[in-house]
Parts: sequence; structure tokens; C-alpha cells
Amino acid sequence: MIDIAQLTVRPDVSIRDALVRLDRSRLQVVFVEDADGRLVGAVSDGDVRRGLLAGAGLDDRVAAVMNPSPATVGPTATQDDVDALKSARGIRIVAVVDGDGRMIDVVGEGERIATPLETPVVLMAGGRGQRLYPLTKDIPKPLVPVGDAPMIDIILGRLQAQGFRRVHISVNHLGHLIEEHLGDGSRFGLEVSYLHETAPLGTAGALAQLKDAVRSEFVVMNSDLLTEVDLRRMLDFHRRTNGTATIGVREYGFEIPFGVVRRDGDRVTALAEKPLHTELVSAGIYVLEPPALASLEVDEYCDMPTLLSRLIAERRRVGAFEIHEEWIDVGRPEDLERARRARERSGR
Repeated sequence: MIDIAQLTVRPDVSIRDALVRLDRSRLQVVFVEDADGRLVGAVSDGDVRRGLLAGAGLDDRVAAVMNPSPATVGPTATQDDVDALKSARGIRIVAVVDGDGRMIDVVGEGERIATPLETPVVLMAGGRGQRLYPLTKDIPKPLVPVGDAPMIDIILGRLQAQGFRRVHISVNHLGHLIEEHLGDGSRFGLEVSYLHETAPLGTAGALAQLKDAVRSEFVVMNSDLLTEVDLRRMLDFHRRTNGTATIGVREYGFEIPFGVVRRDGDRVTALAEKPLHTELVSAGIYVLEPPALASLEVDEYCDMPTLLSRLIAERRRVGAFEIHEEWIDVGRPEDLERARRARERSGR
């Protein structure tokens, strides 16, 4: 998956700053966007090298060395269109832009263009982020930076890279700051709308506002998760198993800090020193069908375990999809630091 936000710079940044971004880019290219988010150029190592040889300095604007005509295709382009353009121009990378010239995808060497998905995604972003206080005193947790980008920007970039186009975001605590930051989502190549919570509604309560708006399955995930999981595979699993709901799960292990004694009556049968115990835990990512929302009422509190337990009690199928990819729940300061280190290592 490609995080577009990590591949772009403004025309007025220095060549030096663009090189830092370029060094982190696994595609070995960064794209230049104007103040309105429109693609106006691309920069590779070769472009920088030629510019420096021509007399440019590292503190000059990157616009001085960029290629002003990067290879692009429109939003309705097919894989054949991309392959033909790569072949005709002898290039490895093609940018996909929308009707306004804003980049919505990048197709690298050996990669295929993302097929747009009609499945909407709901990001639950109404929490107070109390465990990250005082970072969340004046900004909501989704806007806490992880490296050089707010957490929610990273999440949206990854959703867009997988082909998702419609995102609903539930907001409450300092939600206006999220709305001001993201707007309608067009700069991410997304259509973003908002579910407003007048009071904290838990991890499922805001979904009641979608009861008349969804006609097929949709994804729900917490907005403090940084994960590389391929949600398209999770959707495929959900469809194959014909469930009303699917829970993303992952294995969680913890060490019992004592010697464990096993017995039969008063006779000791075994000893285990500090054994490792494992359980499957919810990863905060779900796929739901519209009938899953039947028990929800607008403005009524409900958490996700309660909603899923209702479905299980009704004998509806609730599936479990195992997640093995990177997954970080950015709930505590130490988790945030781990996420920052992971992002620095990967460059995205």
C-alpha cells in the first residue's frame, strides 16, 4: 500500500527537504502538489542530480529541479492504460489523478492500479484520548502526529491506497478540529462525511445514523489504529462466510509472572515457570451488514462488544478474521512512540 501523503511536497520546499522525503520513499520519487493539492511535478534522484550539476543549490526551491510533466492517468483508467503508458514512455511509475488533477493513487513497478471499492468505511473518532493526555488536551487523538503526519492522515492515505473512496467519520470531542483539517476529503482522493455525536456514544452508538444510508456491507475501524492489514482480504473473507458481522482478531500473548502449579485435587501434577498465555483479541476492525444495526437507536450509547453480543444471541453468524500484519493501537504514550519508530523505519 502507498501512503500518498508521504510522497508529496509543496513547490516551495527546499531541495534539501525534498531529498529527506525522497530518501524515505520506497518508489524513489516524490510528487509536487500546489496549495490546492493539484499535481504539478515529480522529483527523482536523477532530477536532483541534474539540477545540482546545472547550478542549483540545496536550499533552492524544489520547483527548480522537478519534472513538470509527470506521467498520469485519470480516475477511470484501466490496468491496460497504465501498462501502455509505462511502455510508451519507458517509465516505472504512473500517478492516478482525479478530475481536478489531484493525485489519488500511484502505481509503481510491478503494481496494479487499485480498483475503486464501493464499500464505505466508518472511522470512530469521537473519543477523548485520555491515555495520551496532555497531548490530547487541545487536539483530538486522531490529529496527534506520528512522525510528520497526523494519525488520521496516515489512516486515510492507506484506505485510499487500497481503493476505498467513501469514509464516514464519527466525531465528538474536539470534532470540529477534525472537520476543519480533513474537510470533504478531496485532498486524499476520498469522499468524507461526518457522524456527529452530541454525547459520547461508545464504539458503536454513532452507527445508528447509518441505518438508512447503507445498503450493503461496510467496514468499521477505530481511528487510533495504524495497521498494514489488507482490508480487501477481510472483505473477501466476510463475503465468503456469509456473516452478519466479521471481527478482525489478532493473537495477544502475555507472560504469567509466577510459577504456575497444576494439580489434581491436592496432588501437584505439573509446574510451569512463568508460562506464556495467548488469546485472540479484537483488533478494532469490523465488517458489518446493514441488519447488524437493527438494535441501535440514534443518540443511544452502545459499545461494539454489546452490539456483537446481541448478534451472537440472535444466532447470527459473527466471523473472526485473523490479522497477522503490523498493527499498533496508539492508545498510550509508549504505543505512540512505537508507531513513530515504525513509521520512521518504513518511511510511510
